[in-house]
Amino acid sequence: MSSFWSAWIIVLTLAFLVFIIWLLRWNMTNFTGIKEGELMDHEYDGIVEINNPLPRWWMILFWVTIVWGFIYLALFPGLGNFKGLLGWSSSNQEVLSIAESKAATEANREAGLIVQYDREVKAADDEFGPLFAALSQRPIEELAKDPEATEIGQRLFLQNCAQCHGSNAMGGKGFPNLTDSDWLYGGSPEHIKKTLLDGRNGVMTPFGNQFNDQQISELATYVLSLSGRKVDPELAAAGQKNFAVCSACHGADGKGNQQLGAPNLTDNIWLYGGSQETIEETIRNGRNGVMPAWKDILGEDKIHVISAYVYGLSND
Repeated sequence: MSSFWSAWIIVLTLAFLVFIIWLLRWNMTNFTGIKEGELMDHEYDGIVEINNPLPRWWMILFWVTIVWGFIYLALFPGLGNFKGLLGWSSSNQEVLSIAESKAATEANREAGLIVQYDREVKAADDEFGPLFAALSQRPIEELAKDPEATEIGQRLFLQNCAQCHGSNAMGGKGFPNLTDSDWLYGGSPEHIKKTLLDGRNGVMTPFGNQFNDQQISELATYVLSLSGRKVDPELAAAGQKNFAVCSACHGADGKGNQQLGAPNLTDNIWLYGGSQETIEETIRNGRNGVMPAWKDILGEDKIHVISAYVYGLSND
C-alpha cells in the first residue's frame, strides 16, 4: 500500500474516533433541564418517565474503548504502511514478507539447481563427450549393428523420445511407429538424422469448408479403398472424383510424398487411425503434427547415435 492510502486510512480512523467522542458527549448532555433521577414533565397511561440516563459504569466502558482505540492505533500496525510505535508488522505484511522470503528462497534454490545442473552437464560432457564424438565418426549403418552403440542409443531414446513414440518405439495416435518400414519423411540414415536435427512440421489441410458431409464421406470411402479395404464401390467412385484435390500431396496413386511428409494411403498404416469416422475427421478438420528439433538440445554427436538406434529398429 502506498503512503497516501496509509495516511488516508489513519485520518479516517482518527476522524471516526473523534466523531464517537462527540456522539458520546452529546448523549451525556442533559437537554431536559430536569435533574437526574427526577420525574419528567410528561406521562402516558398513568406512567411518568424518570430522567434516568445510562449507568455510569456503562459510560466508563465506552470511554475505555475509545481510549484503547487511540492506544491501539499508536502502538500496533494494520493501517497501511504504518508499523506502529512498537514496530510490529501486520498479519498481511507478515504473510507478504513470508511469501517474498519464500519466493526469494525458491529463486535462490532454483538458481542453485541451475548452477548444479550446468555443472553436472559439463562434467558429463567432459566425461562422455569424447565417446560420443568417436561414435559420431562412424557410419549410422555400422553403429546400428554395434550392440554397445545400440545400447547407448536406446538409453538416449528412452530419455528423450519415448515420451511420444513409446518405450518400444511403436508410437501411438499422432506419433509414428518407428519399428516398421513406413516413413513419412524417409527412412534412410540421412533422413532420420535430419528429422532429429531439424524437426518436422506436418500439416494436413482441412477441407471442411470445401466439401460437404456427403462428399467427405465419399472421399473417405475412396481413401479406404486404396488400402484394399472392402467399401461401397459407388461411394468410392464418387469420392475418386474429388481425390484430385488430395493428389497434390498424396500423389495420383495415393502413395504419398516423403518430400512433403504426406502419408502413403495405399498401405494399412494410419497415423491417426484408419476407421471411416477418423478419416472423415482428418479430411474435415485437417491435422497438425510437430516433431521438435533436437539439434540445440542434444547436439549432433548424440543425435548421430540415436539415429543409428532408430535406423536399426526397422532394419534388423
